[in-house]
Amino acid sequence: MDAVATYGLTKHYGAHVALCGLDLRVPTGRLFGFLGPNGAGKTTALRLLLGLLRPTGGRAEVLGRDAWRDGPTLRAEVGYLPGDVRFYHWLTGRQTLAFFDAARGGRAAGELNRLAERLALDLDRKVRDYSRGMKQKLGLIAALMHRPRLLILDEPTTSLDPLMREALYAELRAIVAEDRTVLFSSHTLAEVESLCDEVAILRGGRLIEQERVSVLRERAVRRVEIRFQPGARPAPSRPAGFEVLGEADAQWRGTWTGPADRLLAWLASCPVQDVTIAPPDLEDLFLAYYAEQEGRDL
Repeated sequence: MDAVATYGLTKHYGAHVALCGLDLRVPTGRLFGFLGPNGAGKTTALRLLLGLLRPTGGRAEVLGRDAWRDGPTLRAEVGYLPGDVRFYHWLTGRQTLAFFDAARGGRAAGELNRLAERLALDLDRKVRDYSRGMKQKLGLIAALMHRPRLLILDEPTTSLDPLMREALYAELRAIVAEDRTVLFSSHTLAEVESLCDEVAILRGGRLIEQERVSVLRERAVRRVEIRFQPGARPAPSRPAGFEVLGEADAQWRGTWTGPADRLLAWLASCPVQDVTIAPPDLEDLFLAYYAEQEGRDL
């Protein structure tokens, strides 16, 4: 069973189409990334999955149940961090988490204390005295402490310092290792690339790609620099996928798209003195997806 499945999921706000015909599958036990520029429809999609919004058309299933009809029941098994997390400012962090815990049956005291220690958050200060990063930590603890089967996070690393981001990444990987599921949106492409098994890319309220990160890496561009031996000439036929962007004396600069083995086989037949092949640049690939769709929207 998929943790999340949507069928033609659509949401209109008057004449504005926020989400159009979303068909999405998020397998159980995955770290799944939701990507797209501002206004792409990511937050609307997440709120529909939580049953906080009623769809204009289509439907969403979460953990095998209807997200709108069974929303109150489902939310007991889902952890959620909104993009703009807010709390009662007169409570302490501990009182805030105790309130949430009581609403779910009061079984998360041990886990919330562990998470507070892991994320280095002082729970005995008033929320009004928290920095933005501290409030983000409090929101993360609230989302994680009941050990949900599905964790939905909207820009989870906002305002976290690098050390805390790494602590969060370790928690998310541990969740997936227990066959639970994480779905999160992010603007940070490097974060998605390092964490996620699979990504969905939204643009203008439409799903334009859903694929495993390993497959996207094969499609991504690698930057290549080749220095040939002085006076030598390369093999006459370049492999498909290699585009030369510049030539200077015995040095070529270009890009490679596709599995590296074909490029390496060609280089082995050439009088190469030195070569540099950069890692696949997923950022360029994602930006190309955005630009392609933007061209269609014009």
